[in-house]
Amino acid sequence: MTAPRTGRVAVVSDIHGVLPALEAVLAEPEVAAAARVVVTGDIAAGPQPNEVLEVLTGLGDRAVLIGGNADRELVELRKGLISEVPGDPVATWAAGRLTADHVALLAGLPRTRRLSVAGLGDVLFCHATPRDDEEVVLVDSRLARWAEVLAGLDDDVRTVVCGHTHMPFVRLAHGRQIVNPGSVGMPYGRPGAHWALLGPGVELRVTHFDTEAAAARLGAESGYPDIAEWAEYFLNARAGDAEALAIFGPRDGRKGPNGA
Repeated sequence: MTAPRTGRVAVVSDIHGVLPALEAVLAEPEVAAAARVVVTGDIAAGPQPNEVLEVLTGLGDRAVLIGGNADRELVELRKGLISEVPGDPVATWAAGRLTADHVALLAGLPRTRRLSVAGLGDVLFCHATPRDDEEVVLVDSRLARWAEVLAGLDDDVRTVVCGHTHMPFVRLAHGRQIVNPGSVGMPYGRPGAHWALLGPGVELRVTHFDTEAAAARLGAESGYPDIAEWAEYFLNARAGDAEALAIFGPRDGRKGPNGA
């Protein structure tokens, strides 16, 4: 089924509740002029969950929100289905501060969305992969792995946009263009708020902003007890891309450091 046609699309992903980073991207002229702003998940699990959701919902129909694993986990925390997210204490804190309306919003987010973008045709947007919100695929994932995660897609979907791993890339896999815009609020590898612009081609972008001022603002506005340490680590991309790839590798099905 052909998706509704739209103009240029700005894609942001993995905001993780970092309002200064989101605001910096939304202030970019090409984002402000885009017909749609697609958010591919992990929106609110961070130090400013309600504030980020308020800004995005304020965009009205221009904003297309897709749920990620961290959004699902916030809902599960609020409903008492889980008691914590291992290794991610800010998630428990953020879940406790979401308004009831925002919990309902996150609970109702779709896992995928299709749009027809000028120059690209039908584009499928998801968080991790089209079939799962926390599955890992990487820029150097094996073609056999891509065949697994793309199985069942309609032939007319020629571009798939995903997030989840916080590292931007563009590659081909079985004739489909795969795009990961990287992360707005928790980049791995290098600082900056990473995003992508679609139509008629694909452009990976990064918006640089004052991370020191952003950290000070988070410290003044967030209320998260460990905000200084959190902001210093994530806003400055202390997690390197090599480190992230080493951690993600086993979840991609590889057994050794060279992807075997």
